[in-house]
This record gives sequence, structure tokens and C-alpha cells, in this order.
Amino acid sequence: MAGSDEVNRNECKTVVPLHTWVLISNFKLSYNILRRADGTFERDLGEYLDRRVPANARPLEGVSSFDHIIDQSVGLEVRIYRAAAEGDAEEGAAAVTRPILEFLTDAPAAEPFPVIIFFHGGSFVHSSASSTIYDSLCRRFVKLSKGVVVSVNYRRAPEHRYPCAYDDGWTALKWVMSQPFMRSGGDAQARVFLSGDSSGGNIAHHVAARAADEGVKVCGNILLNAMFGGTERTESERRLDGKYFVTLQDRDWYWKAYLPEDADRDHPACNPFGPNGRRLGGLPFAKSLIIVSGLDLTCDRQLAYADALREDGHHVKVVQCENATVGFYLLPNTVHYHEVMEEISDFLNANLYY
Repeated sequence: MAGSDEVNRNECKTVVPLHTWVLISNFKLSYNILRRADGTFERDLGEYLDRRVPANARPLEGVSSFDHIIDQSVGLEVRIYRAAAEGDAEEGAAAVTRPILEFLTDAPAAEPFPVIIFFHGGSFVHSSASSTIYDSLCRRFVKLSKGVVVSVNYRRAPEHRYPCAYDDGWTALKWVMSQPFMRSGGDAQARVFLSGDSSGGNIAHHVAARAADEGVKVCGNILLNAMFGGTERTESERRLDGKYFVTLQDRDWYWKAYLPEDADRDHPACNPFGPNGRRLGGLPFAKSLIIVSGLDLTCDRQLAYADALREDGHHVKVVQCENATVGFYLLPNTVHYHEVMEEISDFLNANLYY
């Protein structure tokens, strides 16, 4: 059982850097306001409270971005980030828009570069591709990778339940694969990595599994604190309930909001290798880099997920950050942050070639 709120807050403050504690505590406060007991969500207020930034066609610190609708039928939009090209700093409106048009119509590049399809977190309910924290993270990924990041503004629950987020992720993958300007190298292939944090990590897994089923080549998966669950509680869920920002009650609400109305937490979306799930042995599932925070109450589930992939014969590297909480990768103020960014860079470089 969770301890008192005051005890938990004091313990959390001794571990988490102040800026991270303030950032995630503010999120938790707003999230508690937005969730209704009947399973609905204060969407209008949530959109108002979500700190967002616009795309910037004019480069900012060497990275430019723009928003692009890839599926008109559902209004699916992505935010595309890339390193600034020579001439992007010219003056005038034409100088800002021309690089975007040239990029969208460009031929495959000679030098290989990674394309990271990123799915933001927020437990399937909160945040967006334009949320400030995820805009900043995607910019860091561009600088790390020297490639392109496609951040997916997938449909959110409870208005759009399972499998909407997975369908949007699959649409984004197919779109990236079909675009000549996303291809590179002598073989002119799209060198795609799937990544996400929290619910985004869950989406990345399910999109990767579908890609393996359908023979679509993915170079690698990068999961940060991926959100998995199950009906039976794990040891870490019982031990860390309420201690570091997240409670089991929170998680249960989000799963109820996303899963089909008659489903429990052993649904394959939540518990992919559970009693109702399926294994991935014999499928060409991509290599995985799995980032686990030791103070995330679902850390046992993430480690069990990695073990199941290994048992099925797939390549997995786990980076377990023992003293990290959820969201530690959003701010560059811990040793764990820098360790993980280096691991991501190494993983991208090691798996860029087919």
C-alpha cells in the first residue's frame, strides 16, 4: 500500500532533482484535475493546460520543424524535425518555406540517416506532438542522430480507444516508408526506428509487432519507460505505489480509458505477453533498446517484457537506471539522462545499416 502523501513527497524530493520534481508534480496536479470519476476527460481544459510550442520552419539551435497532415480521413498530423540545411537561415518568407518544400519533394539522400518515428507519452490521454516537453525531446533526438524525427500526433483516449493509437502509428510508419525524401544510402531505403515513452513506448511495440507480421523492415525500437500492465500486481507496483509521482489507481484509470470497454488489464494491448497475448518467436522483430527507471512502479513489467523478447530469440539491450523516476529523460539534469542519450546515440549508429 502507498504511504501518506506527505511521506511520499518528502522521500521523492530527496531523490529527484528539483526542476524534475516541479515539472512532473505540476503534470500530476493537472492530470488529477482532468480525469473524471466516470471515465471521461476534461479535454477542453486539458488542451488549455498543455504547454505547447509551434513548429519552427526557421531553424532554432540548428533544428527546424513543420507540421504535416498524412491522413486527411482522421486528421492525423505529424511534426517533422530535421537538422538545418545550408541556406535555411536566409531572410524572408520564401527562405523559410522553400526548405520545407524542397525537403518534401527531395530524392533519396546519398548518405544514410536514421528516421525516428516518435510517439509521445501521456498514458494514451494527455499531451501531443506539440507539447513543449516532447518538442524539446525530439529536437535532442535530431542532434543525437543527425537524422529526421517524425513525431506522431495520434488520436487520444477516451474519445478514441484501442486500437486508434496503434492504427495511427501504423499509418505513420507506412507513410514514412512511402516517401522518397525519407530514404537514404546506396540502397535508397528508409532507415526507420520506432520510439516512444510511457504510452508511446507501448505504441512503438505494437507497431513494431505489426511490422514484423507484415514484413516491413524496422531498424530498431527505443522504448523509454514503456507503459505495460496486467491484472495481477507485480512486486514493484506494490512497493512503489504512490511514492514517485504515479499510483496504481492512476494507471488503472488510464487503461480503462484506452482499452475496449469490456476488457481487463490482461488485454494484449496492455499485457502483450500475458495470458491473452502472443509470443513473437520466429518473426523478424527489430532489435530493442529498453530504458527502465528503477523508481517507476511498472519497472518489473518492462523487465519482464525484455525477458520475453529474449526468450523469443530477439536482441534486447536493457539500460536500467536504478535511481531514476518516470520522465527523467525530459531534462538534462542527471547522470542517468546523459547515460541514456549516449546509449540511444550508440544504438542508432550500430543499427543504421540493414
